[in-house]
Amino acid sequence: MKTLKTIIMALTLAAIPMAVQAQDTAPAPATTAAPAATPAPAASAYEHIAPTPGIGQPIPGGYKIQPQVTSIGEEAQWFHDVLLMPIITIISIFVLALLVWVVIRYRAKANPVPSKTAHNTLIEIVWTLVPVLILLVIAVPSIRLLAHQYSQPKPDLTIKVIGNQWYWTYQYPDNGDFELVSNVLPDAEAAKRGEPRLLGVDERVVVPVNSVVKVIVTSNDVIHSWAVPAFWTKMDAVPGRLNETWFKADREGLYYGQCSELCGARHGFMPIAVEVVSKDKFAGWVHSKGGKMPGEAAAATPAAAATPAAATASPAEGGAAPAPAAGAAATTSPATTSQPATAQN
Repeated sequence: MKTLKTIIMALTLAAIPMAVQAQDTAPAPATTAAPAATPAPAASAYEHIAPTPGIGQPIPGGYKIQPQVTSIGEEAQWFHDVLLMPIITIISIFVLALLVWVVIRYRAKANPVPSKTAHNTLIEIVWTLVPVLILLVIAVPSIRLLAHQYSQPKPDLTIKVIGNQWYWTYQYPDNGDFELVSNVLPDAEAAKRGEPRLLGVDERVVVPVNSVVKVIVTSNDVIHSWAVPAFWTKMDAVPGRLNETWFKADREGLYYGQCSELCGARHGFMPIAVEVVSKDKFAGWVHSKGGKMPGEAAAATPAAAATPAAATASPAEGGAAPAPAAGAAATTSPATTSQPATAQN
């Protein structure tokens, strides 16, 4: 009898693992099968915009100011075209006329006996007051322009510009702090890309349109100067010092500049290229560089931290056990299943 009982128990212990194995290898029901994961579409490469002739680059002839695409630039261009140039032109013509009149009227042949006039009160008052009035007319819009230029609004984007001999380095601290190293394009590559000679670069600065961009400028070696004429922006890059400027471009496009401080043998080979794009396109460019937009990291953190306390509590504390992943077959641990049989033994 004892031998028969031992045989039955051994058969029972042998059957339990076979049942568990059959349950593990059984196909999952159709209702719980996980759908096949579809691969995400590959991200399209960022497409840079092409330069526009006459916009953001020197105008043929070399005497005209580039079309301005910032409010500061438009105000400065108005100050130059409407106020300074007429005043300078009038003064130059007046002085030239006086010189011609003096040469003709008071030459030795026409005036053999020199005049003995030593003072003229009216003339002295005029040549004192008129320059003062001219300076007052110039000073008011000039001080207003300086106030607008140095009253920096709250920035939407911050870029750190670092001058090196002889290239530029750009950092985006608001977008993951990635870095770009910008070098001049060789002549053949610039011609292939349709960019002006000595102005095209391999890595452009990309900023969103209608956004206040704060530029922090410094240098690693000697004094450089970061200048983009279409923005009316120019700031020296001094080693060991952080200088600030800003711009807000209101038109999409590609805008060139150059180092405006003599910085060594290859000073003429430090161009600047700023690409102004839409905000959506700027976000795509940031992602293509491995960066992130400011709100993206903050949005992921609360979702990860919002785990209910009941879901993480152990079953002994009354919390619900975590549910199995969707589509996974429910398996029973052999050790747990065979425990009663071992107790019987």
